[in-house]
Formats: sequence, C-alpha cells, structure tokens
Amino acid sequence: MTQNMTVGSPFRHILRFAAPMLLGMLFQQFYNMMDSVIVGRLLGSDALAAVGSTGSISFLVIGFCMGICSGFAIPVAQSFGAGDYSRMRRFVGNSIWLGAVSAIVLTGVTMLLCRSILTWMQTPSDIFEDAFRYIFLIFAGIPATILYNLVSGIIRSLGDSRTPVIFLAVSSVLNIVLDVVFIMQFHSGVAGAAWATIIAQAVSGLLCLIYAARHCPVLRLSREELKYNPRMARTLWGMGLPMGLQYSITAIGCAVLQAFLNQLGTDAVAASTVGNKLGQLFCCPFDALGSTMATYCGQNVGAGKVDRLQKGMNSAGIIGSIYALLALGVMLLWAPQLSLLFLKADQTYLVSMSTEYMIAQAAFYVPLTYLNNIRFGIQGMGFTQLAILAGVLEMVARTAVGFLLVPRFGYLAACLGSPVAWIAADLFLFPAAHFCIKKLRRTLSPAPESPQPH
Repeated sequence: MTQNMTVGSPFRHILRFAAPMLLGMLFQQFYNMMDSVIVGRLLGSDALAAVGSTGSISFLVIGFCMGICSGFAIPVAQSFGAGDYSRMRRFVGNSIWLGAVSAIVLTGVTMLLCRSILTWMQTPSDIFEDAFRYIFLIFAGIPATILYNLVSGIIRSLGDSRTPVIFLAVSSVLNIVLDVVFIMQFHSGVAGAAWATIIAQAVSGLLCLIYAARHCPVLRLSREELKYNPRMARTLWGMGLPMGLQYSITAIGCAVLQAFLNQLGTDAVAASTVGNKLGQLFCCPFDALGSTMATYCGQNVGAGKVDRLQKGMNSAGIIGSIYALLALGVMLLWAPQLSLLFLKADQTYLVSMSTEYMIAQAAFYVPLTYLNNIRFGIQGMGFTQLAILAGVLEMVARTAVGFLLVPRFGYLAACLGSPVAWIAADLFLFPAAHFCIKKLRRTLSPAPESPQPH
C-alpha cells in the first residue's frame, strides 16, 4: 500500500511509516544477532571473535551497496511525490541496470581483496582463517544484498514500508533454521553462518521482486521505460554514489578503529562484538527513522512542499530522543544480562567488557538519532554530497580516536570511538540542514496536491 507523505500530519506519517520499517530492521538484526548467538554458543568465543572482526569491512562493502540502492530510490520517491509516474518507472528501469553492474563489479573485487584487507587490519592469527572464510562468503552474496535493498528501497519510495517487512520476517526465520542446520548438522563452522545469511537475503529479495511485479501496477515497466538512459543513469549515480561513499567513508573509520581494537587481543574483539550486536539491535529505531526521513523529504521535495521538511525533522527528533533515553535506561539496568545471550555465565570478564561497551555508546544515543534523521533527510532532499562530508567527519573522528586515544587509554577509548564520531558529524549536519531547506525555499515554488497513482 502506497503512502502519500506530502499531506497530513508529519508526526503521524513518520510514525506510521517508521513502525513497519522498525519491525523489519528488528527482524534483520535479530537474525544477524542469532548468527552470533549460535556461533558463540556452539563454536566458542574465538569463532565469535572471528565473525566480529569482519564487522567493519563488511559494513564498508555492504554499506556501500545499501547506500547506492538507497540513493537510486531518491529520484523514484521524488518523481512519485511529483506525480510523474512515467519518469518514475524510467528511473526504476535504469536502477535495475546499474544495480546489476554494481553487483558484478563489487563481488569480483571484494572476493579478490578480502584476505589482504584482513591482513591490513591486523586480524589476530588465531582467528584469521575463520574470519576469512566468513567474509569471503558474505562478499560472494553481494548480488543478493543488492537485489533486496534495491527492490525494497523502490517499494518504500512509494510509501509502502510494510511489505518488505513481511518478506524479511520470513527470511529471518529461514536464516535461524539454516544456521542450526549448517552448523549443527553439517558441521560447517562459521562458513555455515555465512551461507545462512546469504540464502536468507536472497529469499527476501526474490519475494520483494515477485510482489512488486504482481501487486504494484505503478511499477510495471514498458520496454521503453526499461531501456538504459545515460541521462537518467547519471542522475541515479549522482544520488547513489555519494550515499554509497558516505557509508564506505564512515566504514573506513570503523575499520581503522577495529584495527586498533584488534591489537588489544581476542577478548577485546569478542566483547566488542557482543556490544556491537546488541547495540545494532537497540539502534534499529534510529535507522528506521533515518530511512523514513529519506522517503518523507524526497516526496515533499518532489511535491514542492518545502515548509513540511523542518516539521518532519522536528517530529523525528522528538520521537528518536524519547526512545534514546528509554534505551539508555534499559542498558543501565540489564546490559550484563543481555550479554549472556552470547556469552556463558562463567565468562565474567567478557560480560563486564561488553557491558562497558554498550553503556558507553547508549549514553550518546540522542546525538545518534539526530545524525540519522538529518543525514537521511538531506539525502532525500537531493543534497547527497553533504552526506559525504558528514561521513568524512565520522571517519576522521574514529581514526583520531584509534591513533591518539586507544594506545593511551585502551578499551574504554575504543568504546567511545563511535560516540565521538556521532557528535562530530552532528556539528556539521545541523547547519547543513538549515542551508538545504533555505536553498530549497528559494528554488522551489509551492505545488498543488499530488495526484494519486494509477
């Protein structure tokens, strides 16, 4: 079901759109977390550290894939908001071509380079081979990742955030079942967890594709609309590439910080892996709000409703801040118990370290919610280049923490690397959002109400 976000209460639109997205992200994080739970419980802390040590380079590449797909969806959302459905379908057709080329190139390059990257990151020797097996297969599954993110992004750009959730829920259950089957029955180790993730992602992508073909008449492309158009491809790359680079630039900082964390030993890697997995689960509402703002701002810019942009950002900020305070309270009360999902009760040292990691990050969730809301919002407005600058600031901040603070203060400094990066990006994004809205007020005139799709 499509949702026109250019009329009505921004607060209600954001809640209505974000809620299904949050559910989908929770499913996604749940099955990612189950990978780690099953690996940690069945294969031990060294295997868990091996999977965790690949997190930053996985984010570097998979984040780039997610970024370009999100960028491709922005012209689709803007065309939908403007009521130009033929142009919207031509953007969809060209997104298919660009997504296919991206999948082929990225899969080949990353599979060739992943061993060298792990070496550069100083991955501990006792977990190196398991880390390589896991990340090599994850990179082999890049086509499945792009398929799901591209199709689900297009569906969401029409205001439908519910449908991708249903298929993601199916794949989440499938992923957990396959984890158990591959690891317990086939004894395939960390490679089994990677295969489970790839297959589940492919299933969710195919289900989204089938749904879009059968149930979204506005997305049914003619042969002419499916043809490659260089001008539209440039527009799509102009949106997608900066968003992909923003993810990757941010991930470079994460990789540098991870490299310094790796030097602290396997215990530090395992504890931070637990903290990251639980943190990612708790951060799903921030991600859902951010993705919502991309669609909300994209549709309203397409409709010329500039006055609704700041109202939407204010609403998302209130929602995110309330949740951030609640999440911090949960962490303060139950972080050690949550760590036991991954660790055994007698691993008290690791439980203490993972608790420290989670609380240090949760204390800065309010800056994180504004980071996501504003960054995705200005991307939806079409100012994707500014998101790169925010990513650069995050990278610089994490790199500075890695080089300057981790060698001196150790594990605590590593725990605070991301919060420092969030604050650095916010210092840029607040004035950037003001600039974007002010510029749009000068360039866009109010538009009539958007027609409904047919």
